[in-house]
Amino acid sequence: MIEVNIMEEKTKYRSKEEKEKLINRLSRIEGQIRGIKQMIIEDRYCDDVLIQISASMKSLKSLGNEMLKNHLATCVVEKIKQEDDRVIDEVIDLFSRLN
Repeated sequence: MIEVNIMEEKTKYRSKEEKEKLINRLSRIEGQIRGIKQMIIEDRYCDDVLIQISASMKSLKSLGNEMLKNHLATCVVEKIKQEDDRVIDEVIDLFSRLN
């Protein structure tokens, strides 16, 4: 017998305000990345480019931390309340992927 594992599509409701906040942060990060690209085009000094890369990475990490905090406080808590123990394995897998 062949076991078929169908991936369940998960969604997360976000309020209009939450979406706007996240999109604004992503737009700023996108601008940072475009700025790095422009620095490369302009043959800017390596040190300056590396500083901008570091700043962009910190921005992404900060966004990721905010998303993780929200995920744990909402999605994971809701699954635990529903007695869905699979969420524990999901969180363990998530942490292993984040490192």
